[in-house]
Amino acid sequence: MNANSVDILLQYFPDLTPEQQQQFSQLVELYGEWNSKINVISRKDMDNLMVNHILHSLGIAKVVQFPAGTSVMDVGTGGGLPGLPLAILFPEVKFHLVDSIGKKIHVVQEIAHELKLHNVKASHTRAEQVHEKYDYIVSRAVARLATFYQWIQFSFKKESVPEQGLYYLKGGDLEEELAEAGLVHEVFELNSYFNEEFFETKKVVFVPQHPTA
Repeated sequence: MNANSVDILLQYFPDLTPEQQQQFSQLVELYGEWNSKINVISRKDMDNLMVNHILHSLGIAKVVQFPAGTSVMDVGTGGGLPGLPLAILFPEVKFHLVDSIGKKIHVVQEIAHELKLHNVKASHTRAEQVHEKYDYIVSRAVARLATFYQWIQFSFKKESVPEQGLYYLKGGDLEEELAEAGLVHEVFELNSYFNEEFFETKKVVFVPQHPTA
């Protein structure tokens, strides 16, 4: 099987519509085109884009299903990860992708336009400067959790939705980092959901917005 084939996604997300399959396939092509101009993804990773970046982003969808009509902010999205794959998977959910590097946000805007992702907005800004509020926040290892949480702690909507909070993709041994943050959290091991070796140490850290005692 081609390492960047959509069939890899279908193993884990068998309900993908033909349109979604086409969008994921096109996403791989577009990253290839853009990456030759602007380095948004590590060049050595391009051969494993589907697993190391797209499927990794969709790991969040294994631990939470965003309800239709909710909103998600992806902080430090870089080239659009995890936001763009999640936006394809959840077309009824609004995504706001933010990053402080303008040229990366330009790539995200162009890719979202090509894929006709009408549920995506991308902004060249920092999370602390965004005044809108969101049901969920996602990110992929932008900073240590204690630091990152300070940037987004006031970004949540007041009204509660199921499993509202932060979903943070991280890897490696997180014991010290989680202790330092001192936040109520739950850790989901992605190797429980995905068989590829890449996921051995990969995790989703969930920090609920409304912790229950």
